[in-house]
Amino acid sequence: MAESNDYIVIKAEEDGVNVIGLTRGTDTRFHHSEKLDKNEMMIAQFTEHTSAIKIRGKATLQTSHGEMNNNG
Repeated sequence: MAESNDYIVIKAEEDGVNVIGLTRGTDTRFHHSEKLDKNEMMIAQFTEHTSAIKIRGKATLQTSHGEMNNNG
């Protein structure tokens, strides 16, 4: 599976939430990062290059599997 049509909505609940995209393949590496401030939102999607997304900080996530809170 190279791509998914599902989107992930990330809403920062504090300033300085880091969203980091990780590569697909034999070596997992950081390939993109964003910093969100409180109440900023980002919409992300898994692609042929992105196999995982790491989130640091307090954020609310909405996916097709439901809503989750990351408290730090």
